[in-house]
Amino acid sequence: MPRTRTLAWSQLKIGILAVAAFVLATMLIFAVGGDAGLFSGRYHLKTRFPNAGGLQSGSVVRLAGVNVGAVDDVYLDGAVVEVVMRINPEVANRITERSVAQVGSVSLLGEGAVDITASTAGTPLEDWSYIRAIKTPGQIADVAENATATLGQAAALIEDLRAGKGTVGKLFTQDELYDQLSAMVKSTEDVILSIRQAKGPAGTLLNNQAAAKNLERALANLDTVTSNIAAGKGSLGTLLNDDALAKSLTTTTDNLRAVTTGLRNGDGTAGKLLTDNGLYNRLDSVVQRMDTLVTTLNSGQGTAGQLLQDKQLYDNMNGAVAELRGLLAEIKKDPKKYLNVKVSIF
Repeated sequence: MPRTRTLAWSQLKIGILAVAAFVLATMLIFAVGGDAGLFSGRYHLKTRFPNAGGLQSGSVVRLAGVNVGAVDDVYLDGAVVEVVMRINPEVANRITERSVAQVGSVSLLGEGAVDITASTAGTPLEDWSYIRAIKTPGQIADVAENATATLGQAAALIEDLRAGKGTVGKLFTQDELYDQLSAMVKSTEDVILSIRQAKGPAGTLLNNQAAAKNLERALANLDTVTSNIAAGKGSLGTLLNDDALAKSLTTTTDNLRAVTTGLRNGDGTAGKLLTDNGLYNRLDSVVQRMDTLVTTLNSGQGTAGQLLQDKQLYDNMNGAVAELRGLLAEIKKDPKKYLNVKVSIF
């Protein structure tokens, strides 16, 4: 009898362990599947992608990088892929109309996931609502497409180089350009060799210690000069640092600006000369008359012109003046001889 009771208790312990193992396995399955918990509620969202990108039932759903659910179903709906997601209801208030979904990946092996951006602004999405989807940047398909395009461009570039197009292509295909480049390289080597051998000004400067010291001395003198100028020494330093001189130059500039403004406004004689057409016309008329007078004199017209051009008239006038001077001298010597005044009274 005791033996039968011991056997029943052993069977009972095995049954209890089996039930506990089953419960733990169920909980682990739900935890790995991304469910919020065995006894929690359900919150579902849907979205549409042009490409599933490796998504399948059971793929992880992440909110701001945190696992919050799993994909329930993935199926084609026309030309797009519709994805149904089961999400933890505790994060429903962080998924609003401003949130977006995109296809992500869990690892480099291509296992898909749905990444949702969290947002506290806007209205939270209701159960079974659609969340806006965006294209995932840097997907493997895009990388492959870009790589294909890059390879195509590289192939076209190589083809152009082989055909001798462009400077690099001509360098590869034309011997003349290659010879010119070789000559230029050789010339550069000759210049470097000459500099190393202390030939020319550059070589002397690099290899002659005296020339280097002279250059260093000149730079030191230049530094001294600039320091003196910065300190306000000398005429140039005073010009740059003396506020009184700067104010004087400013005043002179203001006065010059005032004078030019007055000239533009027609103030004064010079201003009227620049702006008054009547005064200009009168001056032009006077200049023309003076030009006519000078032309007449040069041509010998009139008394003054003949006086300037006729040598005989000049000599006659010079002789008359000489005779007049002689007559005045005789009158001064003997006035009675020439001046005889007779007064009669009747």
